[in-house]
Amino acid sequence: MNETIEIKSLFDPNLRKIIKGKKQIAVIPVGSIEQHGPHLPISTDSDIVTKVAKTICQKNNFLLLPTINYGVSYEHAPFFNLSIRESTLQKILLDLCLSLYENKIKTIFIINGHHGNLKAIKNIDVKLRKTLKNKIKVFTFSYWHFLERSFDHAGFVETSLMLAISTKVKMKLAEKGLISEGLSNQEINRLGKIASKSFLRVTKNGIWGDPRKATKKDGQKIFREIIENLEKKCQTCLTGHGSKFHQ
Repeated sequence: MNETIEIKSLFDPNLRKIIKGKKQIAVIPVGSIEQHGPHLPISTDSDIVTKVAKTICQKNNFLLLPTINYGVSYEHAPFFNLSIRESTLQKILLDLCLSLYENKIKTIFIINGHHGNLKAIKNIDVKLRKTLKNKIKVFTFSYWHFLERSFDHAGFVETSLMLAISTKVKMKLAEKGLISEGLSNQEINRLGKIASKSFLRVTKNGIWGDPRKATKKDGQKIFREIIENLEKKCQTCLTGHGSKFHQ
């Protein structure tokens, strides 16, 4: 497999040579710092999206930018979270994309790893196309949209993914959280809207799902599914077919 081209590790002459050699594509991972129950680290969203972005870059020779580790996580209070405002995150992303454009990188994928960031990344393409008169292409994806199964928060899916990529999971501390199986879609949507404002109101331990049966093997399978589907979507965007955003 190719070596990941991480911008932060390169030297200026080498990086400028890489950019000059061909049209380059950059990837910006966006995560969060917030509670993930008693068994997962607060860096979970950032850890997973970093691994997803790194793998996509490695397989496709894209340029990997450092992960934006802070997101919009106010809904997790009074559980621990380090949050920035929606407008702040959007401004950071806009500024980074403009800076990449000034460095002659005109195609950018923003890969999101936290639900609370969705509003911040929405319509970034429209704003940039207007500012730069269609001279830049920006695509935003949330990696969990590339799974067939329902996602969770510190539940089976997220815990399995962390078991596949990290040694920081404390499975002995894993406990059952809010279980949505058996609920109507209407009820799940209602709970989701409440959780987007206050996670504590829908789950007292900060977990949506049941992580107790999560395994590394399941995590590896889920991770492969994400990469396969996301990679296909990226290639579709690059060929100019179906470039509609998948947020």
